[in-house]
Formats: sequence, C-alpha cells, structure tokens
Amino acid sequence: MSSSIQHKTIVVTGASSGVGKAIALQLATKGATLILAARREAALQETAAACMASGSKVLVVTVNMQNVEEIRVLAEKAYQFGGAIDVWINNAGVLAAGPLEEVPPEVSEAVIKTNLLGYMHSAHVVIPYFKKQTQGILINNISVGGWFPTPYATAYTASKFGLRGFSEALKGELIGWRDIHVCDLYPGFLDTPGMQHAANYTGKSLKPAPPVYNPWQVARAVVRVIENPVDTTTIGLGAALLRIAWNYLPVISRLATVLLIRSYLKQAPTLAATSGNVLGPVHYGTSVDGGWQLAPATKKKAMIWAAAGIVGVLAGLIINSKKAGAHR
Repeated sequence: MSSSIQHKTIVVTGASSGVGKAIALQLATKGATLILAARREAALQETAAACMASGSKVLVVTVNMQNVEEIRVLAEKAYQFGGAIDVWINNAGVLAAGPLEEVPPEVSEAVIKTNLLGYMHSAHVVIPYFKKQTQGILINNISVGGWFPTPYATAYTASKFGLRGFSEALKGELIGWRDIHVCDLYPGFLDTPGMQHAANYTGKSLKPAPPVYNPWQVARAVVRVIENPVDTTTIGLGAALLRIAWNYLPVISRLATVLLIRSYLKQAPTLAATSGNVLGPVHYGTSVDGGWQLAPATKKKAMIWAAAGIVGVLAGLIINSKKAGAHR
C-alpha cells in the first residue's frame, strides 16, 4: 500500500459508474478512506462494496451536484467520517448532444449546472476545509473538451472551457498556500457508459470517436497526482494531439470535426430523442467501461492515422509560413 494515500480521506464525485467508479476502486487498493458521491444510491452501494472488499473504509452519500446545499452536506459528512478532507475529486459530469436549437434550454442549463457550477460549488465548499488544515488537493477531471470544442455539444463545450478558466483563476487565488493544490486532468475520449447516459437530440445513436481510452488510465493518473501534485495532466496521445491541433489550427480543426460528426450522423442508426441522465438519474450503465474500446490492432491504426494527420497539417502550416516569409 502507498503510505501517501493510505488512510487519506478522499471524496470522489460521480462514483456510481465510469471513470469515477474506476478512480474509487483504484484508490481502495491503496487503502484510502473513501466518500463516494452520486445521485444513484444503489449503484454507489455496488461501488462501495467492491471498495470495501479491498479493505477500504467507505461512506456513500447521494448528492445532486447541481445543488450547493447537498454539496455542503457531502463535505460535512466526509469531514466527520474521515476527520479531514485530504483530497476532493471533481468528476461528476453529463453530456447533451444535438444542434443547439434542438436541445431544450433546461437541458443545456442542467449541463452547465452539473459540469461547471458543480465543480465551482465543490471548490467553494471544500477550500475552507483545506485552509483550516493548511493542506489539501482538489482534482478536476476536465477532459480534452476543455481544450477542443465539439460541435453539436455546445453546452458541454461551454462547461469544459469554463472549467479550464475557473481552475486557472482559482490557482491564482491560492498562491501562497504551499500545500493546497488544484490539479487538472485532460483525458481523451473514454470507454465509459457516459455516451449511453447522454441527452441526445441528434436523432441518431451516439458513440465516442476513436481512439477511445481505458478509464483505468485516468484512475492511475489520479493516484500519481495525489502522490505528486501537478497543475495539469494530459492523458492519452489523442488528447495531446487534439490540443495541439486546436492551438495551432483552430479553423481547420473545427471544420474537420464538424465534417466528421456530420458524416457519422448521416449513417448512424436512428434513435428517439432523450434527456438521458441530464435532468435525472438513469438506472442503466453502472459499470466502469461502456464497451466502446477498439481491439488493440484497430486502436493502434486509429492512433497512427490521427498522428499522421496532425503532423501533416502542422507540416503544411510550417511550409506555408516559410513561403509567406520568403515573399515578404
């Protein structure tokens, strides 16, 4: 067991499935004292049982991350249970897909409330505990969506871009608090049930774009960040390439993304509109993985083509820049 994690009191939001569940299970093997939060109590209890089987001490708290008072109660219960709050992991998130005008305003608003305000309210509540203790780690699982915008997921993109700005500003406020850390994670597309949970107004069945990463990669990254806090962690080559593409070629990246999405939607199976888990919890999809991962050989090919595409575009940009310079 890791002495730096063993017996630490750690709050994990969105722990009922997907990457949150993976994080909880990974931390349980390290001997952490866990407070697991989400809206689905039965799914949380399932995660808790698996964590306790690893020898971890666990408390389950049902919480709607849109409600700051429920988040406040979560922090109070966590502190009482563990005697401190050493780490708070902001992970709970939802997705709504579809043309902006087709997505009901209350759905877009709920995405912002969960993904952005849920993280902000959590920080508002937990930072005073950290300051009282003079130490603590806030981990924000933001995703590559914080760097790379996704057409047909405007509220999701707004929330993720907002999270990046919020976290950077908060880090500035905490300068001088040497042992209080705000650490951001930017994973690529993950193999979780999140896509099945999504609000969907595209009229078509959704699936994540390859390459799709194993959520356990994020769980292991969380362990590393707790043991050695760093400001920013990018998880997966795909996430790194998308960040580079947007930084250097935003117009081309936007065009390529929207063409890819439109091409997929033309051929995808038809599906009725649904608000998914955005306005309320659903009773399906409680596993870590979503069944999206490609076979290793296929995944490798997808990565090679993605890397080749980015390198080719960047090379073209550099060549054009040199030509432009030569004609001045």
